[in-house]
Amino acid sequence: MAHNWYPIIDYNKCIGCLQCYEFCPHHVYEKGTDGKPVVAHPENCVEFCKGCGKICDQKAITFFGDKK
Repeated sequence: MAHNWYPIIDYNKCIGCLQCYEFCPHHVYEKGTDGKPVVAHPENCVEFCKGCGKICDQKAITFFGDKK
């Protein structure tokens, strides 16, 4: 698993649909007290995986470690 790669949620864009939470098989996310996803286990993220970012309709997810 990655230590230099993990998702970052832009809460100004996030609507709390939890698609990323439901999608991620590596349990990177947990549900926050406000109902929005929280990156609770960034160490579980697979390096260069962008699956959760691709399914986010709001484009609220970027990745620490992404060079673009």
